Amino acid sequence: MPDTSEYLRKLSKEEINVLPLRRYEGEVRLVRDSATLEAALDVLRKENVLGFDTETRPSFRKGKGHLPSLVQIAASEAVFLIQLTWIPLSESLAALFAAPEIVKVGVSIHDDMRELQKLHPFQAQGIVDLGEVARSLGMCTFGLRNLAANLFGWRISKGMQCSNWSLQELSAGQISYAATDAWVGRMLYLRMLELGLIALPENMGRR
Repeated sequence: MPDTSEYLRKLSKEEINVLPLRRYEGEVRLVRDSATLEAALDVLRKENVLGFDTETRPSFRKGKGHLPSLVQIAASEAVFLIQLTWIPLSESLAALFAAPEIVKVGVSIHDDMRELQKLHPFQAQGIVDLGEVARSLGMCTFGLRNLAANLFGWRISKGMQCSNWSLQELSAGQISYAATDAWVGRMLYLRMLELGLIALPENMGRR
């Protein structure tokens, strides 16, 4: 097992806040109809590792929640934002979530998948929860922002987290925030592989 001691310390909020701010600066593709979804899936099915996240309209009433409004999927060359306010969760998209040979990575990703299963039934496979990986390594931090600080030495903004994700027209800030979260998840997984903190799944890349 590689030495993980330098990644185990929990950074304080003050320490994280002085780190340089990073955001995703690559291509973002909004998916709002069946044609753009199929084009996106043509790209995503060729990937071995996908960063994954969802966003849900916040609820400020106790006991009342909402289903996901947005699915973010980061590939090697672009991040796809699938707006479920425009297009329903289809069989072809569900099949991607169920594909064991394509690794989907994120923080609390099992919770995200359970919520998406309420929109369309599927059996999630190829799932890696970065928080669970961090716990297994003995790290003191499990959230996306803290993991990015520990493993990369920079911070990401969480300022748009509680915005209204059910809007049909997302703001530039929302798009940047959503794309960054999925991108960072993928980057963290690849960083863990690079450092030898986790092993490459045996079935990765098998078609």
